[in-house]
Amino acid sequence: MTTSPVDLNHGPTHEADRGPAMPALDYNAIRPASRTLWIGMLAVAAALGALAAFLVGWNIALFVIFTAIFFLVALYVGYRATAGHRQGVDQVVRAMVYIAFALALIPLAWLLWSVCSNAIPALVTNPQVLTEDMYGISGGVDEKRVEEGADLVGGMKHALIGTLLITLIASVISIPIGFMAAIYLVEYGNNGWLSRALRFLVDVMTGVPSIVAGLFAYALFSMIFGPGTKMGIAGAIALCVLMIPIVVRNSEEMLRVISRDLRESALALGVPKWRVITKIVLPTAAAGLASSVFLGVSRVIGETAPLLVAAGYNAATNWNPFEGPMNSLAFYAYQLFQYPLNGGYPDPSLERSWIAVFLLVVLVLVLNLIARAIAAALAPKKS
Repeated sequence: MTTSPVDLNHGPTHEADRGPAMPALDYNAIRPASRTLWIGMLAVAAALGALAAFLVGWNIALFVIFTAIFFLVALYVGYRATAGHRQGVDQVVRAMVYIAFALALIPLAWLLWSVCSNAIPALVTNPQVLTEDMYGISGGVDEKRVEEGADLVGGMKHALIGTLLITLIASVISIPIGFMAAIYLVEYGNNGWLSRALRFLVDVMTGVPSIVAGLFAYALFSMIFGPGTKMGIAGAIALCVLMIPIVVRNSEEMLRVISRDLRESALALGVPKWRVITKIVLPTAAAGLASSVFLGVSRVIGETAPLLVAAGYNAATNWNPFEGPMNSLAFYAYQLFQYPLNGGYPDPSLERSWIAVFLLVVLVLVLNLIARAIAAALAPKKS
């Protein structure tokens, strides 16, 4: 009896030994005119959703909900009739993923559109708001702007400078502390009692409400300099309480991603551990570390409550964070939105608020670009 030769790498060499061939897939049957079918079903679902929303009581949220429900039902029925139950379920799940993505994207796009559409026209026509503060500005200038079409007087120079100085001081303090703590946890802690205690404190601090950080800084500086003391450095300390745990936690995760074999190979060659960390581990994790810094700064740059408590409010430009209150963009926008300079003519105050919010968005975007550039510069170069 003879047997057909078998290739151990590629299986049987004779057609008879390979068994029956699998039937060729008919992709048209699996996805029959997907795009056309989806568009048609979406149009029908939108019409039914509009009708249902009108019957219940028109509301854009109800329209979206009814349209999504009718679309999923129509999608399942249509694909079940043309390609079977399995493809019907597959298309419904796929549509649910798309809907979830849209629900996550639409609020962000709506927010950006609202900020840009309200802030950019006001900023283009009144660029002087970037070089003026609110010192000596009264409600009369807003009345004159509305009644006579005068230029927008009074800006956010003091708030922009305050935001940059406070965030810079908080970053200078928090980033080294966060990096050092993360390096200790990953490289030296060995899950000892001190590393466990540090992780516990970091987890607790991550969930601390921002107002508590502000109260802590206010109480600390009140004990040192007297009751009621508010200054920029106090706001920076409050932001440090919020920023340090974020930097520690994210930096620790980035350092743990680096392969243990990479460290052990360098140590086996006799390289001191501190050089392994500075020359191998940190450059390799540079992209992740830059991201952790960006997340920490983004977390604190828009804070309002701790700066309201610790840094206070100042209508004039204050360059010295160690003397006197210091304003911030977030608190500036909140204050003018909630309490317009002239209650009878709130529009100019709202214009200033929108511009301040727009500047915050721009600052976060610039920080993101800087973090990416630093990560690209510090990342290991490919040979």
